[in-house]
This record gives sequence, structure tokens and C-alpha cells, in this order.
Amino acid sequence: MRYVSVIGLWLAVACSAFADEVKRPAPQEVLDGLKAFWQKTARPDGSYQPGIDPAYKGMSDSAASDLAPSTYAVTLHKSLGWKLAHEAKTIEWFQSRQQADGAFVNVGGTYDPKTTLARTYNTTQGLVALRALGVKPKYDPIPVYEAILKEDYKTLPAYCTSFFPLAYLAAGKQLPTELDRKIRAEMPQTEDGYVHNHIASTFHAAHFYRLMNVPTPKNDAMLKRIVREQKPDGSWSLNPPARDRHGCFDAVFTLRQLGTNDPDCQKSIQKAVNWVLTCRNPDGGFGHYPGSPSDADAVYFHVGVLFMGGFLKPADPMPADPHLLSWGHLMPLAK
Repeated sequence: MRYVSVIGLWLAVACSAFADEVKRPAPQEVLDGLKAFWQKTARPDGSYQPGIDPAYKGMSDSAASDLAPSTYAVTLHKSLGWKLAHEAKTIEWFQSRQQADGAFVNVGGTYDPKTTLARTYNTTQGLVALRALGVKPKYDPIPVYEAILKEDYKTLPAYCTSFFPLAYLAAGKQLPTELDRKIRAEMPQTEDGYVHNHIASTFHAAHFYRLMNVPTPKNDAMLKRIVREQKPDGSWSLNPPARDRHGCFDAVFTLRQLGTNDPDCQKSIQKAVNWVLTCRNPDGGFGHYPGSPSDADAVYFHVGVLFMGGFLKPADPMPADPHLLSWGHLMPLAK
């Protein structure tokens, strides 16, 4: 009887796994849905709204700044080799958001554009978008970061560390050594490699070191904790939802970049891909969690996981500067 029970349990698990595999959409089906989502969210002025319903105000990045949906539309279109609905207008729209002091500003969203956080976030997003579009900003943005890095950077959330090398590189410059030293001081790691006990801060540290093309400290310990904390459903939803909206992307980027040849990391990434696909909605977009509304922010981060997990393939040939397309979904692996 015990032998029969074991066989029955094995069959139940195998059938469940097979059913999950059958439910998995084909990559082309996902791509067709993405095209439909972006077509429905494209505005005539070249920008993109957070969701298909014009009244939808967005969530996370999309709610904070109206630059976010448009930047994510640009970087994903370039990743896939697709044409934007109104590319010339999109370029004009981003250029119109840069002020003479070099800072980009949001007009919609909850951010106060005068704050240090908004200036850091918006200027980074604007530079990334224009770089992907092959256009230089009208004004030099570097003075914005130089001013922030005099003292204000200490007031920024811990998830802002990798904004600085990303912005400098998008502007065609290297982060100066003194500024590099200041930012590293804001990324203290515990013995398990984590920064401020959260995957988002830890991701931005890993992203920072990869952009600087140097080894990430406590690499192995960091990977072990990430694999250990993955939930059975494949997500990293460990805290109240608002804290972990990007947790899956953050974890997968770190696992892929730092654990390339580790079988546990690769297995963890594939579990994450399966979870992300459960966040896909009938309108072709993705919500932050299963059942949540499609949002441009969620679309970027979840599609980024699908790229990093090999479910979706980028354009061939690859777009220029793939490591500068948003938060590293196409960043080449370190040699």
C-alpha cells in the first residue's frame, strides 16, 4: 500500500507539472499581446499612458512619474526591434521634458519634480530613453548629478544607487572615482550579501557593480539567500505588496548576472518565469501580481524576467548599448 501511495503521489505531481506546462502560452502569443498593449496605450503626442484605460493612474513607477511608461515603452520596443507608434513625436516629447539646468521633469504622477528623488529618477529615465532612441539630450545633465552627489544623495532611498552609473553611461561619461566611492559607502552589506535587508536595494547594488564592470562583493552569499527566499510559486513576494512589486525582476537579474553557471540559480530563474506568466492578462499586458491590472511598469519588469529567463528573445542583431536599456534586462553577462 505504501508503494502504491508513493507511485500515486509521483503521478499527481507529474500531472500537475504537465498541466502547468500546457497552460504556458507560446512566446509568440505573449509578443502579440504585448504589441496590442502598447498600441492601445500609445498617445498621439508620442508618450504612453500607464494602462489601456485612460483613467488608470498607474502603479509604482507608472504612478510616480509619467516618464516611466514612455521610457519602458521605448526600451522594450528597442529590445524587440519594433517601431514605436510615433517615434519622432516620442523623441520630441522626451526632449520637451528637459529643463535648461539639465534635469528632466514629470508633469503627471505623484512625484514633486523639484525633489531630489524626482530629479534623480526623471533625469535617469529621460537619458535612458533618449540613448535608446539614438538622440542626445538638449542640455548637459551631468551638473544635476554632481549637485545631488555633493550631499543630497544621502537622503535618497537605497534603491537609487545604480541610477548614477546608469545615468552617466547613458550620457556618454564614466562615473568619477570620487562619486563612485561615495555611492559605494551607501551600500553596506550584511554577511549574507544583502543591502538594507531587501532584494530591491540588493539588486541595485549588483546592478551598480555590473555597470561599473567590477566584481560584486559577497556574491555567493547573496545568491544563496535569494534562492532560499524564493516562494514555492516562483515569486519573491515576501513583504507587503508595495515593497516587492519589482522583487522578481530584482532577484532574477542578480541570479543571472552573478550565478551564471549555478544550477540552483538557473532552476530558480525558470520558476520565476512560470510565475511571471501567471501575471499576464487577457489584454496582453502584465499586472504586478496575478489578477492585478495591466500596467506599463509591470509590463517592463515582467517582460524583463522573460528575456533574462530565455523565454523571449531580443532583436537580432541586438540593439545598441543593451546594458543601458532600463534596468539591465539585456545586460550581457560578465566575462
